Amino acid sequence: MKPAATDAAAALLPVLRRWHQWRWVVEAALVIAVIMGIRAWQQQGAASGAAPALAGTLLDGQAYDIAARSDGPVLVHFWASWCAICRAQHGSIEGVARDHAVVTVAMRSGDAAAVRAHLAGQAATFAVLNDPSGALADRWGVRAVPASFIVDAQGRVRFVEVGYATSWGLRWRMWWAGTRASPSGDRVTN
Repeated sequence: MKPAATDAAAALLPVLRRWHQWRWVVEAALVIAVIMGIRAWQQQGAASGAAPALAGTLLDGQAYDIAARSDGPVLVHFWASWCAICRAQHGSIEGVARDHAVVTVAMRSGDAAAVRAHLAGQAATFAVLNDPSGALADRWGVRAVPASFIVDAQGRVRFVEVGYATSWGLRWRMWWAGTRASPSGDRVTN
């Protein structure tokens, strides 16, 4: 009886060795599939195609209307004062805003005074539209923050990123959106 068990184990050994060699590939594929599934769920319902309307008065008192822009891509970044990841990303957004068009939306973060106080504590100076009720976020399909949209000069959403995004990643997307402009230059309207 013992020799048969030993023969079965010996026959199984090469199969186990092959599995062990490919196990990391299977595990990596599973991790990638889970990450892609989470990203797809987070971005579900997010604005795509023609950018939704985005207009209002910035915290500094200036009027803003994304439809009036046609000089290149713009980063539309949704954040909240209560979001720790958003606070960690403020420096990246500030850096991108020095070189590119950026408008941010403070989603459900209180009144204008509360948002100003938050920004002062973060030393942030980027342009902010306050969205105390979340109506702008709903219009753009934002389900989680931070959420970043790259809108090209023709008014089309080219990239959506939910969660932390690096300044280099955002800069690359801004550059790519600027190079992929429509040859006709026609602006998309809702």
